[in-house]
Amino acid sequence: MLTRSTAWQWTLVLIAPLCGIGIVHRLPRLPAAWEWAVCGWMLVLMVSLSLKTRRWWMWGLAALLLGFVWCAARAQMRMDDRLDPRLEGKTQAVQGLVDSLPQQVLGMGGTEGWRFEFKLSPQTPQTPPWPSRVLLSCYGMPSTPQVGERWSLQVKWRRPRGLMNPHGSDSALWLLSQNIPAVGSCSGKAQTRESDGRPWSVDAWRQRFREAIQREVDDARGAGVLSALSLGDQGAVSSADWALYRDTGVAHLLSVSGMHVTMFAWMAGGLAGWCWRRSSLLCLWWPAPRAALWIGILAAGAYALFSGWGVPAQRTFGLLLILALLQQARAQWPWSMSLAVAALGVTGADPWALTQPGYWLSFGAVALLMSSGGLPSAVSSAANGSQGGWRATVFGGLRSQWVITVGLAPLTLLLFQQLSVVGLLANALAIPLVSYALTPLALLGIVWTPLWQAGAWLVSGLNLWLEWLDRVDAAVWFLPWAPLWAQVLGLVGGVVVALPWTWTVRLAGLGLCVPLLWPVLYRPDPGTFELLLPDVGQGSAAVVRTHRYTLVFDSGPAWGVDADAGDRVLLPLLRGLGERTLDLLMVSHADQDHAGGTEPLLRGLHVTHRWGAVPDAQPCERGQHWVWDQVQFDVLWPPPGQAADLKRNASSCVLRVEAGGRRVLLTGDIEAAQEAKLVTMDGWEGLGTDVLVVPHHGSRTSSTAAFVDATSPTVAAVQSGYLNRFGHPRPEVVDRYRQRGALVVNSPDCGAWVWRSSTQAMQANSADPANPANRLNSAKPAVPAEPDGPGKPDVLDKPDKPDKPDKPDKPDKPDSVAMSGRPFWTSGLGLEPGCERAHRRRYWLPPPVSGVQGPEGP
Repeated sequence: MLTRSTAWQWTLVLIAPLCGIGIVHRLPRLPAAWEWAVCGWMLVLMVSLSLKTRRWWMWGLAALLLGFVWCAARAQMRMDDRLDPRLEGKTQAVQGLVDSLPQQVLGMGGTEGWRFEFKLSPQTPQTPPWPSRVLLSCYGMPSTPQVGERWSLQVKWRRPRGLMNPHGSDSALWLLSQNIPAVGSCSGKAQTRESDGRPWSVDAWRQRFREAIQREVDDARGAGVLSALSLGDQGAVSSADWALYRDTGVAHLLSVSGMHVTMFAWMAGGLAGWCWRRSSLLCLWWPAPRAALWIGILAAGAYALFSGWGVPAQRTFGLLLILALLQQARAQWPWSMSLAVAALGVTGADPWALTQPGYWLSFGAVALLMSSGGLPSAVSSAANGSQGGWRATVFGGLRSQWVITVGLAPLTLLLFQQLSVVGLLANALAIPLVSYALTPLALLGIVWTPLWQAGAWLVSGLNLWLEWLDRVDAAVWFLPWAPLWAQVLGLVGGVVVALPWTWTVRLAGLGLCVPLLWPVLYRPDPGTFELLLPDVGQGSAAVVRTHRYTLVFDSGPAWGVDADAGDRVLLPLLRGLGERTLDLLMVSHADQDHAGGTEPLLRGLHVTHRWGAVPDAQPCERGQHWVWDQVQFDVLWPPPGQAADLKRNASSCVLRVEAGGRRVLLTGDIEAAQEAKLVTMDGWEGLGTDVLVVPHHGSRTSSTAAFVDATSPTVAAVQSGYLNRFGHPRPEVVDRYRQRGALVVNSPDCGAWVWRSSTQAMQANSADPANPANRLNSAKPAVPAEPDGPGKPDVLDKPDKPDKPDKPDKPDKPDSVAMSGRPFWTSGLGLEPGCERAHRRRYWLPPPVSGVQGPEGP
């Protein structure tokens, strides 16, 4: 029998490998050959000492190192399997099998396509070798791809990679976790189906049932939810519906969760036990409770596998299996050891599960319920096929919901930077409806299809309730990023508040949450400003912040019908910085790569002023100027009254920002003709700048020699897409800037880039005093303190606090950071100057290949 202290010691030993796996995911690189030798020697030494001393902490150290070595070895194997860089951007004819459930996608202009994993057929040895599998996005296919079908396709190769923005999603990590070494695209040309699929595979069954749901259910929203609940097909739910479920706090119910797997095990075990007791022969052969227990476990495993084998399903099945084994062996383990073994099993099989938000939410919820005494009885009754009265069930469900909602609130805020204020009300109806009606109907509809239509009606009613709640003011609480110490305190405080302790202790726990809920926000000092260029792919977006004001120049591209940079990049970024109001949204021109994210910004934030290619906005005109917090803003292009007569690129707004002798020039997509006119009108005195956002993403039609000479930038920042089809930035343009002594920063290589006028100048130029860029600080006039002066408007006034608009759908600190006298406990709350890539420094980020890099140079 384990004592309490012994149980917690062995729980720590079981958790130690998880810590070792987590350390690998924070490494800037994987171990070298000599480091592998050191790790192997240390592991042998620790195991020997553990066997000799039999100390639990020695076993813990050995387990930690074992977890480190296991994850690092798995990571090295996957990194070695990535697409050879020599194949990037090339198009080749390949053959293979559709190896996953195809997901329907919409491309630019609403073009229909499919995304699926493709297992390549073995080829004759080639140099460089092809990867074994690839994630494809194919458009204009002659027929719907089926799991197991063999196709011949023309694939354009690309290495796994994604946008790099502060606290943003990491596509490169997700692809690595899914064991996808390459991605590719194909169009309608040369797409041929060679043979039929495998009708008896699990994914083939899942696809047939999904098509049956879509055929039998008229309501697309209802069909998507039923597919998500029965098949784990989360792609069947539209992005707008996911936003609704996320904002109302019920998104965890609309995917196959631990609750669904447990309920399915209880239903299957109860039915099996009822049937088993009807046969005396079966009862003599094996007791009915044992039979019900193991039939329920097997049913839970089958459901988890059929629904896509997600992390919550893995965790629940593993936990049920452990509890069943313990009951079979009549062993008594504390809940901490049972949960630790389940976590170790899930993470050992998939070390990248540790990087998924669902992992932490899933195990966190179970840990809270177990520690508060709310789960062991529920799991035990599910495993044994028994249940209590309805009053106990209702009371237990409400109590569990309270514990989970309060205890996981800090973790939810850390993972998603938002918390649903109406979540308790939404879940009060959604939990019983989804758990006891929708999920059974979704599963039983596989046997009798009319049940799916009944489920779709219930989905419609649920959506009406959630949409009504979502219209409530302040239905969602968005919080800015908090420092690490505040995150840790908030997590501890949430657990203390949720556990059944005295109210005095709970109030103390609530106090621990205060730094997380109200973090100190960084703002530039008066007379200084901050420029943030997020990584938006092939497009343009910039955020300029002064002491009290925020301007967004361009809103990034639209990537499809329901995906754009405004919703995916800018809104999370601005909310993470604590922005609730945009004082000015200026879109340079109407091209989709500059204006594609405008609508989500208008819906998601209060926008005080609109200029340029924004609905109901006034046009940009030369001569417009204003002053915010001693920072001067001047519009240099287009000339007054000429914007409507110019072509789209030629009409781009050009904005100059200046403070304390430091300048930034935002240029949109102006081309050679507009550059020449600006040089004539302003010359070096008006165009000389510290930071130039390179016109038209570095195309050959812009950045003429005269314009580069006139601007003489210290830093030339390019926003372009990785391996974009235009070849931006053009090599001759990059060379032109470098020959003038500028440091060229390209977003695919750097990620999001931050520059502050208060920091020391970047040493990109030589010390040659003849270089105009080195004379900017002395040549530029000081910014006037008063906003008086000609032009319209003179000043964009700071508005009163707006009403909440309708909702839309650590890094290491660089040496060059100027803290501006802020206390040490507020450091790191904003974005630090430099490349986001340099801040992340993770082993899975592929090295830059374009030759245009961040501050470290090519």
